[in-house]
Amino acid sequence: QPPSPAMYQLDIVLKKGNSLAIRDRTGTSDPYVKFKVAGKEVFRSKTIHKNLNPVWDERVSLLVETLKDPLYVKVFDYDFGLQDDFMGSAYLHLESLEHQRTLDVTLDLKDPQYPENNLGSLELAVTLSPKEGDVRDAYQSMRLSDVHRKAQLWRGIVSISLIEGRSLQPMDANGLSDPYVKFRMGHQKYKSKTISKTLNPQWREQFDFHMYDEQGGYVDITVWDKDAGKKDDFMGRCTINLSHLSKEHTHKLDLPLEEGEGVLVLLVTLTASAAVSISDLSVNMLDDPQERHQIMQRYSLWRSFNNLKDVGVVQVKVIRAEGLMAADVTGKSDPFCVVELSNDRLQTHTVYKNLNPEWNKVFTFNVKDIHSVLEVTVYDEDRDRSADFLGKVAIPLLNIQNGERKAYALKSKELTGPTKGVIFLEIDVIFNAVKAGLGTLIPIEQKYIEEEPRVSKQMLLQNFNRVRRCIMFLINTGCYINSCFEWDSPQRSICAFVLFVIVVWNFELYMIPLALLLPLAWNYILIASGKDTRQDVQAVEDLLEDEDEDFDKDDKDSERKGFMNKLYAIQDVCISVQNALDEVASYGERIKNTFNWTVPFLSWLAIVAFGGATIIIYFIPLRYIVLAWGVNKFTKKLRDPYIIDNNELLDFLSRVPSDVQVVGELSTFISASSFISF
Repeated sequence: QPPSPAMYQLDIVLKKGNSLAIRDRTGTSDPYVKFKVAGKEVFRSKTIHKNLNPVWDERVSLLVETLKDPLYVKVFDYDFGLQDDFMGSAYLHLESLEHQRTLDVTLDLKDPQYPENNLGSLELAVTLSPKEGDVRDAYQSMRLSDVHRKAQLWRGIVSISLIEGRSLQPMDANGLSDPYVKFRMGHQKYKSKTISKTLNPQWREQFDFHMYDEQGGYVDITVWDKDAGKKDDFMGRCTINLSHLSKEHTHKLDLPLEEGEGVLVLLVTLTASAAVSISDLSVNMLDDPQERHQIMQRYSLWRSFNNLKDVGVVQVKVIRAEGLMAADVTGKSDPFCVVELSNDRLQTHTVYKNLNPEWNKVFTFNVKDIHSVLEVTVYDEDRDRSADFLGKVAIPLLNIQNGERKAYALKSKELTGPTKGVIFLEIDVIFNAVKAGLGTLIPIEQKYIEEEPRVSKQMLLQNFNRVRRCIMFLINTGCYINSCFEWDSPQRSICAFVLFVIVVWNFELYMIPLALLLPLAWNYILIASGKDTRQDVQAVEDLLEDEDEDFDKDDKDSERKGFMNKLYAIQDVCISVQNALDEVASYGERIKNTFNWTVPFLSWLAIVAFGGATIIIYFIPLRYIVLAWGVNKFTKKLRDPYIIDNNELLDFLSRVPSDVQVVGELSTFISASSFISF
């Protein structure tokens, strides 16, 4: 009997569906189809809206390693913003198919929980063909996602400074626009900030692109008007042909917008490639003592003001990984590794069918910002779709111990929890401290915009908790200070009172930065003595870990979460954020309404208070005023133990109406006037 082929090619034509199940109130459905092999999704069709007899006519070619696993076909009804409804499933047993012959197949859809229900059928055309020989060449010829196809080195850097726009097209009812600009060069994308209510915006932003083609290529530029709650308006486009620009020279370009009005003003500079390279483990520059000495001299303190943008160099040795997650049906993976530093991205080769791959590659990057984070991500190469994520580590450059080979545990995409496997790295960072310090004072380099951010209940809740912790820190600090005034601890209050009198009486302006140095020095002493006050890394990870994220989005019919529970949880968070924002906005509006005479009595009262304060400060030294205030606060509780503490300023502002209250009072007044006139 001849040996079994190493691989089979399964060609499928998804033709149409017949009499599918009704899932919408309108008596129709919006069906789409998923194919799975061994629990792994390998294909998803387009959605046909409002049709129970949809025609797809879509083709897909799959490579399968065994015929024992059937093709699992599932149909869903697409629901915008909700969980998609299950419409039925069926199995296609590959062992029963004839080889190299196209067969028309009709699959009857069933619901495993209600097998007696008729959910319609799907019509397919299926061809199974054995593939002989080494399949590695087939693997490499298959499509990978553009995000991971960047192993080549770039030839140069295109630096674009977006200066301004002139006489842009008005897109809003007020005769103005809220313009922003999108840049695209290949897979690299940037988006500028939005300038509100102007036709002559001033951006003053810079973006850097990697140039892979020696001939230059094109940069596509589009201008958009930001509209809240609806689709942004297109305002025009222009293109930069880099092959027409000379290198090592800054070009000022006034680009008129096509399909729109106005001009964009840009500064474009093409420079040579930075010191970025890929080499084998046996050949790397830092292992050569002479080259290492030259690099150390290049970034020595004596050359601190020579080429300020050349901060340093980092070399990453990607040795191997162990115990990776099995991503393929064979229980193996095809792992490759991507190393990123800011927008610099390099990639190893793929090691096929291996959970313990060895790469032994050396990557070298220029350091632009010493506060950057080196990201090393392991992916599984897939044959017919984008690569699967296997694990990731993120290492701040300032935390690296030079020349130390370490095993890093792989983590999830959000770095909130561990995943399976470890990766062995050896990293060296050489940099100039003066250049690194000066680089801290310039804007941080933006990352490529690869996808639009999505609304996430977990992220919203996480950010709300972060804000709440900051506010609680301020409140607790205020409560601690107030406890000194309340004499909860007589010893602490006496010490605080004596310190207050000494500081105020001898106060000079230089004491402000000196006071800010004290907590830094105190915490340094605690850390040096072994009493580290910083948060434990695991505690931070536990704090940021997403809640209930590990559910199978593909099997929504088997493991569903209560949509209403999610809705109520999001509603609670939104209400909390809404109330906090309302309180902050109200105080700001009350301060404004005090000065614009919304309530004349309160405005006159503010004039009297400000006038009296001006006279007092003019004739009495500030130290006496602060000293009198402090003595009053410290002795108030002793003079009257049952006094109710208050804040005069907040009490005054609470009497001033916010804008919402003003509108309400105005509408009430108008209604009352109308009623009286009637």
